Amino acid sequence: MKRCPFAPPDQYAQLREHSPVAKVKLPDGKEAWLVTRYDDVRAVLGDNRFSTNPSTPGYPFIAPARAALLMNENPRTFLRLDPPEHTKGRRLLTMEFTVKHIDAMRPAIQTLVDGLLDDLIRKGPPADFFLDFALQVPTIVISNILGVPREDEAFFIERSKAKLDLSATPDVPVKAGVDMRAYLENLIQKKEAERERGNDLITRLLNNQVAPGHISRDDLLALVELLIIAGHETTANTMALGTLSLLLHPEQKAALAADPELAQSAVEEILRYHTPVQYNGPRAALEDVVVGGQLIKKGEGVLAMISAANRDPEIFDEPDTFNIRRQSMRHVAFSYGIHQCIGQPLARAELQIVFSTLFRRLPNLALAAPVSELPFKYNAFVFGVDAMPVTW
Repeated sequence: MKRCPFAPPDQYAQLREHSPVAKVKLPDGKEAWLVTRYDDVRAVLGDNRFSTNPSTPGYPFIAPARAALLMNENPRTFLRLDPPEHTKGRRLLTMEFTVKHIDAMRPAIQTLVDGLLDDLIRKGPPADFFLDFALQVPTIVISNILGVPREDEAFFIERSKAKLDLSATPDVPVKAGVDMRAYLENLIQKKEAERERGNDLITRLLNNQVAPGHISRDDLLALVELLIIAGHETTANTMALGTLSLLLHPEQKAALAADPELAQSAVEEILRYHTPVQYNGPRAALEDVVVGGQLIKKGEGVLAMISAANRDPEIFDEPDTFNIRRQSMRHVAFSYGIHQCIGQPLARAELQIVFSTLFRRLPNLALAAPVSELPFKYNAFVFGVDAMPVTW
């Protein structure tokens, strides 16, 4: 039987069973510890003795060509900072992404999803589900939150894609970063001039954080860039991969269409099963730490494979089976610990609304090309597809 193109590498299961904390060689020839068992992955992600700062000795670089880019990143966002700096940076956004705050946005997201589906139906098949729908939903939502003009969305979609392409030569993400920063400088300058009239997130941060001197304009710029990239790529690919799995499991697709309440468990299963972000930030040990019985010494790198953890049979029954009725929500697709995804309430809201709506509106949705011909993104930080032709 041909291996499923979006299944995790077979080696993950072998390592998880026989060598759950294993020394591996990185592309630059250095070594790091690869952690694949669920309990061990959570132990690493939840332990602040492991640093996410690329300047920490022993930090493992998955894409060596980007090492200098990460090392020289200034200012850093809280994504690559340790406490207490991480705590300060993350706190800036905590209230913006609470469940209560995001729940208030659900009617607007529902209206957006319905409108995009109206457009698809009006234009008729075939369509590119990824470009015409999955990418549009989170991109428009994060644009509205930040106050980014709709006409500029294509610009930052392309730059985000370039920054996440691990196979690109170093000049590609550098150029994308320069372009993005120049654009954001101009956008922030415009919002500064209009901030008494604005109510978007950038304006609120300008008024409440930059103006009183709590953070610099450069800090704001880096934060907005992070939100733009993280705010659409992961959710768009999760949406596409989840739809793909449902199309490949027609009985589950029919069940979801008949009972939209299944969307909540379906979303959790899609996140667990696909885990678009395969690992959550490389780390380096700040002191000697024992993980799964293995001593990891100070200055050694660690890769916590959340995709392997989400297929651990000790935690999930029949982990390689896609089952939207699965009740376990213990997956670590959003990571774990202080670095878990701050935007997960928003991602869940977008995904739940899409999967409670999609197959009611398009019950005959089907792939317009064989799965084997879909352009999967194997060399990107976020796994997914570049295109997904569909018909109905």
